[in-house]
Amino acid sequence: MDKVPLTKRGAEKLREELHTLKHVDRPKIIEDIATARAHGDLKENAEYHAARDQQSFAEGRIKEIEGKISNAMIVDVEKVGANAQGRVVFGATVHVADCDTGDEVTYQIVGEDEANIKENRISVGSPLARALIGKSADDVAEVQAPGGIRELEIISVKYIA
Repeated sequence: MDKVPLTKRGAEKLREELHTLKHVDRPKIIEDIATARAHGDLKENAEYHAARDQQSFAEGRIKEIEGKISNAMIVDVEKVGANAQGRVVFGATVHVADCDTGDEVTYQIVGEDEANIKENRISVGSPLARALIGKSADDVAEVQAPGGIRELEIISVKYIA
């Protein structure tokens, strides 16, 4: 399996979630199962079945996170930025302006697992990120959007962890 890029911040968030699952959620679920078992007949014990479902979900998520971390190529954004010569690269924070409307927005280009459009963190594989990568401040990137081609002028590129 190929290594998947992940920022240090994204890796830390995954590690925190893994820790919570293993050391908080897992013991609570085990306790819930034991309590439900004490109620007797397991065939018609909704609490028992709900706890087992939670256990299954938690164990699946633990395996998923461990897999993501083991296949991650953790990128130090500040180090990459020092060698990027002002170009947009993975981890960069890019401030752009729509050439038609003048609307301005700032995005950070991150790995797929840490992308969150509400936080303006876009996946490196998204059409927008692919259009921006390799460009510098004052360049114009053309992005194929559902409504047609959008032109975005890059105002600034920063490398903030």
